[in-house]
Amino acid sequence: MSSPLPSRRNVLGAGASAAALGFVFGVAGSLAPFARPATTPMRNALGYGTLVPDPEGILALPEGFSYRILARSGKTSTAEGVHPSDPDGIGVFEAPNGGSVLVCNHENGGSEPYPVPVVEGLTYDSGAKGGTSTILVDTEGNRVGQYTSVAGTNNNCAGGISPWGTWLTCEETEARAGTGSNTKDHGYVFEVDPTSREANLGRSAIPLKYLGRYSHEAVAVDPATTQIYLTEDAVNPNGLYLRWTPPAGFTPGKGSLHDLAMSNGGDVAGRLQAMKCFHGSTHIKELSEATTVGTCYTVEWVDVPDRDARTTSVRKQFSGNEVTRAHKLEGQWWGDGGAYFVSSFARRGDGSVNEHDGQVWHYSPGTRSITLTTSFGLTRGADPDRVFEGPDNITVAPQGGLIVAEDGRGMTHLVGVTSGGMSYPLARNEYNDSEFCGPAFSKDGRWLFANIQSPGFTLAITGPWTRLATASTNG
Repeated sequence: MSSPLPSRRNVLGAGASAAALGFVFGVAGSLAPFARPATTPMRNALGYGTLVPDPEGILALPEGFSYRILARSGKTSTAEGVHPSDPDGIGVFEAPNGGSVLVCNHENGGSEPYPVPVVEGLTYDSGAKGGTSTILVDTEGNRVGQYTSVAGTNNNCAGGISPWGTWLTCEETEARAGTGSNTKDHGYVFEVDPTSREANLGRSAIPLKYLGRYSHEAVAVDPATTQIYLTEDAVNPNGLYLRWTPPAGFTPGKGSLHDLAMSNGGDVAGRLQAMKCFHGSTHIKELSEATTVGTCYTVEWVDVPDRDARTTSVRKQFSGNEVTRAHKLEGQWWGDGGAYFVSSFARRGDGSVNEHDGQVWHYSPGTRSITLTTSFGLTRGADPDRVFEGPDNITVAPQGGLIVAEDGRGMTHLVGVTSGGMSYPLARNEYNDSEFCGPAFSKDGRWLFANIQSPGFTLAITGPWTRLATASTNG
């Protein structure tokens, strides 16, 4: 998930004017928290206030906020060993005692020092090093337990929460059996039950092959139809936005996806389709063609010929005239009756039509259209605590607005977007230049969980969330 964007850490404190801020936010559908379209860049959004340097040199937060390190890769003990390397996406669920259960991905491709432990009944491929950890957290943000919930997967990046309370973890790879230490093909989605390790025995390691084999990033599930939307983080050519529709008679719920995968013909159950966008009658080949917040395209869906990519990668099975592509399709979150999804950045050198430092789109199944809700313009030379780039994982905050994980080069942040449509820094990584991953809130809204991928911090952040200020100074 690394992002080849210019480093900004060397300009921290340089006093550069925030007037260079290139963030613009707009409206998608009837999204309540984002009721005001911004037609010009904003600056000096107050948010929760100035970030206060951390004496421990890990996480700068606004005054009144604090954090806890729940786990650190290679150092925190678990039921089977130590917290694995490269924590990434997180699914958060309510525990029976009112605390939280975190299902944490590990984006291990094989070379990381701390693999996800191989556990009998939970392992897909004993030669692969990725998977998920389940972390138990009490109501006061204390880690009280951790165990492996799926193992033997590859490069588990992001994922998504199902309406029936499970975590869909995604492999961001197309690695074949025989590549490295892999003994099986990879590039699938797996479903993890957060209730217990026993609930996953013989289940979580079943690949949901009907969702396709490609470089998955994240999923979002429509609770009304059980259609699953999927992002592909891939290049040469750029990736696709896909939709899976369940077969007739499918009844959703815990275990139903596994049962479908194991049924006769389960590998190709339902329909997997790629998005094709139009502006009027004009086919849109690349989402980077959109340069204005509020741009809306109608959507058609095109069947994927060979979803298991036996000879040709899924995205290469289409010509440029058959689908709409985007560079680095990343995080997703279901909200406002549709799916929000991210294109992290675009450059002409990667085949994009126009350049940007991040887009957030909203797909509305009701209108079969997508709308550009957020655009990060190209940003250079401004205060790095006021200029953001490379959005990756996203979530909708209980207090309104979005929380976006930055994945650029140099300084990285958790970025908030206020109900008035303005961006502000919520947290700054003071430890190194590693990306933030997996922001997600506890059900009661008290705790924001997130990862710093390297050296592998899993964090719990709390503070006066209701203090959010939305005033700003216009440039």
